[in-house]
Amino acid sequence: MADETTPPVPAPDTRDLVIEAIRTCFDPEIPLNIYDLGLIYEVKVEGPKAYVKMTLTSPMCPVAGTLPIEVKNKVEEVAGIESAEIDLVWDPPWSPAKLSEAAKLQLGM
Repeated sequence: MADETTPPVPAPDTRDLVIEAIRTCFDPEIPLNIYDLGLIYEVKVEGPKAYVKMTLTSPMCPVAGTLPIEVKNKVEEVAGIESAEIDLVWDPPWSPAKLSEAAKLQLGM
């Protein structure tokens, strides 16, 4: 008789865990996490190191000095990540067009 078991659910990969950690960081002026806000341009994981390319809503953003550090700290809390490199870029500039569909719905757009 065959054993009927539920197939195992695949574990999320480390990149997915890094993205979930980033989703715990919020923009103080817009009530959305920075991933859905479209501030994260790239997430790469190579072994125990994570690379995140991000921007801010504007170069004059009041959290320019603290948000990248918050992202770094959150990413480095992910199991399997020993260090994170955060690259703050301004090109391409952020615009509301970068909002995820979920964020647009949340903001009523």
